[in-house]
Amino acid sequence: MGDRKGAQALRDRARAAPLGRRDLVVDLARVACILLVVVGHLLMVGVGVDPSGAIVLSRPIDAQAWFIAATWAGQVMPLFFALGGFTAVVSLRRRRAHGGSAIDFVRARTLRLATPALPLFACVAIALGVAALAGVDPVLLGAIAAGIGVPLWFLATYLFVQCLVPLLSELHRRAPSRTLVALAVAVVIVDAARIGSGIPEVGMLNVAFVAAFVQQIGFWYADGWFRRRTRLQLLVIAVAAYVLIWPGVAVGWHSPNMLTNLEPPTSPLMLLGIAQMCIFSLLHPPLSLLMSSRVLRAGVYFVASRAVTLYLWHLPIIVAVSAVALLWPGASPEPESPEWWFSRPVVLVIVLATVWLVSLPIARFESFVAAVPAGFRRPSSAAVVTAAVLAFLPAFAEIVWSLDLALAVAGTAMLTASLALDRARRNPTNPPQTT
Repeated sequence: MGDRKGAQALRDRARAAPLGRRDLVVDLARVACILLVVVGHLLMVGVGVDPSGAIVLSRPIDAQAWFIAATWAGQVMPLFFALGGFTAVVSLRRRRAHGGSAIDFVRARTLRLATPALPLFACVAIALGVAALAGVDPVLLGAIAAGIGVPLWFLATYLFVQCLVPLLSELHRRAPSRTLVALAVAVVIVDAARIGSGIPEVGMLNVAFVAAFVQQIGFWYADGWFRRRTRLQLLVIAVAAYVLIWPGVAVGWHSPNMLTNLEPPTSPLMLLGIAQMCIFSLLHPPLSLLMSSRVLRAGVYFVASRAVTLYLWHLPIIVAVSAVALLWPGASPEPESPEWWFSRPVVLVIVLATVWLVSLPIARFESFVAAVPAGFRRPSSAAVVTAAVLAFLPAFAEIVWSLDLALAVAGTAMLTASLALDRARRNPTNPPQTT
């Protein structure tokens, strides 16, 4: 048994060896993905005043002739999950090489995502509670809460597949091709069941299967598979993946809008993930040179250190900035007008600056410490698994029922319990020193 464990540790070190230094281009790409999501949501929220003085609500970007085509490049969920798979499997291999366990990994990932989510649920619970007591229209409150909760689907899905990394990475180690094919077959079967039955809810199973598939691509990247391909091979694979998306779109099985193909996730997202990782690999050398700039590295690190806060808070802040602008004469041009489009860069700066201000008091929620200090021990495996489930449930419930006051309160309680369960316990064999 000891020999097998030693051999496994050696294999893990060998796989992690080419990645001994942090891949800064991965950090850059992940930050770029989050910023692209912020820009996309900014262009989707159209709040303004028409010439008659009436308030207008719309989704301006949807009306643009170029929008659907742009989603074939702008739908970056597959790339983000693939890069997340890369960073997760490298982290797991390094952890195991230093004596860590799968449970340690799950605990760290749960803390990373649940800790920044707690202040959002708590603030939403307080705000909705105060507004309800003040007699604000419940329909309006429901619409605002539902909008704020939109990004939470990502939190649920990402946490779910990240906690499965120990299992999926082991399957990848034993049979990388068969594991990837099995996940792809599962996605296609769910797609076929959704299309054949006409029941959209059936497709929600692919929330797990699609995310797991594209995460698995990140494992292949960690193994060096993409680095071993020639530039021509990467280009051919990327083009082929895009071409294979088209038949399903042409016959009406899938939407030509790749954002719509996220609701529920469909097989085109798998092909997008393959294409995007090939393109990422093609662009890696010039982007690596770009990351030699200290200024850019500092900027990427700054955004990455607040990435979860930026993702969770950007949409409510966009809504809040839009609402405040209505009180300032001339600050809310009619959506889709030239003035509205010209104002977007300014609004983007205001939104990012506001997110930064919001992050200041809650920055410590991003700066969690997963390491167990001397004299303490990791919580039990049962506590870690329960904590992961409690962190997953509130975000998953938003996907099913949408965010409201009850869910915000329940989510605050569950996330608090999750963090308490993951807290390091004092080791009774090492009592604190007294003087």
